[in-house]
Amino acid sequence: MGRVNTPTLSGTRKFLLMPDGATATFDLFEALGDHSTGDDVTMVICPGIGNHSEKNYIRTFVDHSQRRGYRCAVLNHLGALPNVELTSPRMFTYGCTWEYAAMVAHVKRAFPQTLLVAVGFSLGGNIVCKFLGESPSNQDRVLCCVTVCQGYNAHRVQETFFQWDRCRRLYNFVLAARMKKLILSHRSSLLGLTSSNIGELELSRLHAATSLMQIDDSIMRKFHGYSSLKEYYEKESCMNYIHNVAVPMFLINSLDDPLIHQSLLEIPRALAETMPNVTFALTQHGGHLGFFEGAMLFPQPLTWMDKVVVQYADAICHWDKIRPACQRSGGRQDVSACLKRTRGTDRSLETER
Repeated sequence: MGRVNTPTLSGTRKFLLMPDGATATFDLFEALGDHSTGDDVTMVICPGIGNHSEKNYIRTFVDHSQRRGYRCAVLNHLGALPNVELTSPRMFTYGCTWEYAAMVAHVKRAFPQTLLVAVGFSLGGNIVCKFLGESPSNQDRVLCCVTVCQGYNAHRVQETFFQWDRCRRLYNFVLAARMKKLILSHRSSLLGLTSSNIGELELSRLHAATSLMQIDDSIMRKFHGYSSLKEYYEKESCMNYIHNVAVPMFLINSLDDPLIHQSLLEIPRALAETMPNVTFALTQHGGHLGFFEGAMLFPQPLTWMDKVVVQYADAICHWDKIRPACQRSGGRQDVSACLKRTRGTDRSLETER
């Protein structure tokens, strides 16, 4: 609701064969003008749960970014596109970074001079932060990372989904129904492909599920062979990796987000207080990937979220050009020391919208 007059995008769909036989896809959209710095900069974007480049909020953000001089690469979560069949017995999970890593690697090869801005929305924010923290080499040529409305800790997120405040249990039921529909649309692939960990027993449990946690336990954790739900959430949460990220990070959340409980917001707050490269912005209003402005019934198509992510990226792009050459792309390991000298120690920012 609220996403009206969504722009139509013109891009190119790329297909990448993964080592396990899966077929990853992403869409590439060229910039519609020069970037203000004169540099070649690409947004590498990871959408929310079960989402892809055709979703309205992604289309709005990409269009705005293109007009500000950014090339955009948008990951389509494995199994999310209705017209692309699975070629291996697995789908996207909460924290699997394989497809995102393949997209980033392709962009780096195709555009050797480009610099990257990593952007993740909701579940995509977890994947982006986890990818960057998994290896220092993943941060090469990355200017900064921006995440919007992620939950940081998968296990704690799922526990709060059983609470009724802000109708969170109802949202849990609705999201679970959507996930069931998505998984069952690939039923023949999951059952028919060899080496599949999914059988009729798992699918029967899926039919009875009324929460995302039940779906994760019966289906999602088995794609990567996790022995328990606890292990799945621990291994796939960015919390175990985010401290390894040295590039500037901008973490955005909203107090009235119906999916992210307020107790989870202590995580980014603590990160901003202890890591000099982290800025945490917490708004009073915004919901989950909403952040609408304007009239109540017909808000402006371009949201505060779209604008602030691009503004932050612009600021980092200009900052990168004036900081010492030894600390630019290729020397990202020194960014924390640079930030300590050039920025204040209080990285927590609370604003009223």
